[in-house]
Parts: sequence; C-alpha cells; structure tokens
Amino acid sequence: MNQHDESNTSGSAKRPKRIIIGISGASGAIYGIRLLEVLHAMPGVETSVIISNAAKLTIAHETDYKPADVASLADEAPGNSDIAARISSGSHPTNGMIVAPCSMKTLSGIVHSYTDNLITRAADVILKEQRRLILVPRESPLHSGHCELLYKASRLGALIAPPMPAFYNRPQSVDDIVNHTVGRVLDLLDLDSGIVKRWKGLKADT
Repeated sequence: MNQHDESNTSGSAKRPKRIIIGISGASGAIYGIRLLEVLHAMPGVETSVIISNAAKLTIAHETDYKPADVASLADEAPGNSDIAARISSGSHPTNGMIVAPCSMKTLSGIVHSYTDNLITRAADVILKEQRRLILVPRESPLHSGHCELLYKASRLGALIAPPMPAFYNRPQSVDDIVNHTVGRVLDLLDLDSGIVKRWKGLKADT
C-alpha cells in the first residue's frame, strides 16, 4: 500500500468510535464498569479505560469485580501514571471521554488543568480539542465549592450528568437504575445502548 492509500484508509469512515472511560475513586464504580460492559458489546467501538488507585480500592469494596477484570473489558488500559499514553495527546483521535464516577478531586483537577495523572490529562485533551467530555459526579450533599467546580466544568465545555435515578421507567432493581443512567450517558455520545426504557408519554402507559 502506498502512502496515499494509507492516508485514505486512516481517514476513512471505517475508523472505530474511540471512547475513553475514566474511573476515579468516588463511590459508584459500577457506573464505569457497566459502561465498559455495554461498550464492549457494541460493534465499531474501541475503548480505553483509566482506573485510579483509589478506584481500585472502591471496585474491590463495592463490587465483585477485580480491577484486572475491569481493565480486560477495554481495548487498552494504561495506568493512571502513564502520562505518555497515546490518549494523553490530542493527535490521537478520539470521540469523547466519560469520567464515571467522577470524584471531587478529579473534578477539581480537570477544572484547574492540574494534569498530574492520566485521567485529568486525557480529560484536558478532550476539552482543548473540543471533543465531548461527560462527567458523572458522585457526591452528596454538595457544598458551594463543589457546585462552583461543576459550574466551571460546564463553562469549559464538559457535560455534567449526575447519576440521578429516573422512576418513570419503573425500575425493579439496582441494575435497572444503573443501566438507565449508563444508557442516558451513552446517548450523549450518540451511542444507542438499547438498554434505556424511553419515555413515550402518558398516553402510552394507559
């Protein structure tokens, strides 16, 4: 293949949709895990996952997964200290990033461009390249400092998607609640997961 052909291939529509998942140490590790499970089953989607050290503890405490099992759900899993990973550069094309759950520490690092780890660096790259960054903050109650950070993140271009449960879909389990949030977050990346029970109006329920 000549150089011209290679450039055409790399720029073709056949390139997979590349999504980065960051899992920080806040409670709610299952959101990041379920995102990876759903994306893993989607054709034409390539994922990178970054798991912080605190997230590894949370995964072990809150779920039956091991961090290595979570990492295996992605196409690549660079360490959070690997600032030289390809997703740390804007020259590596991606379609977006989801930080789920997003701790207040990670939120602060993103807002202040304090890129001392790969999660915050990758998020900073997404913002500067004007790609889609979705933050799933997990903290309650919120004090004014948290609210200010969320506002500033929104002003920078991030989408804020707290994991607030919906009840119009009549959830019957924790999995139902998690799946609805995950599906709605993926909607923001134009990815239809097929797991969202969508609102059809009151007449549809009568």
